Amino acid sequence: MIVRIQGEGQYDLEGEALHALKVADGHLFEAVAAGDEAVFHQRFHDVLRLVRERGSHLPAERLVESDLVLPASDTSLAEARRLFIQSPST
Repeated sequence: MIVRIQGEGQYDLEGEALHALKVADGHLFEAVAAGDEAVFHQRFHDVLRLVRERGSHLPAERLVESDLVLPASDTSLAEARRLFIQSPST
């Protein structure tokens, strides 16, 4: 799976790292849905760290379609809510 972190680049994740990402992403979504700023920041940085540490960073000149795009590391909870949770009216 190719994961892009905006402003940073792309990473290739495989095997057990994909399962770990799915679990971490679920925790992140729960924090966003709950509106808990402190937990959101911890969970978001956990996801970013997992991608950086367990993924293989792709060279900048090797651009491929991303399967998952994560916002930049300085994303706020409000921005994440707009990105991750669609309102019922949309």
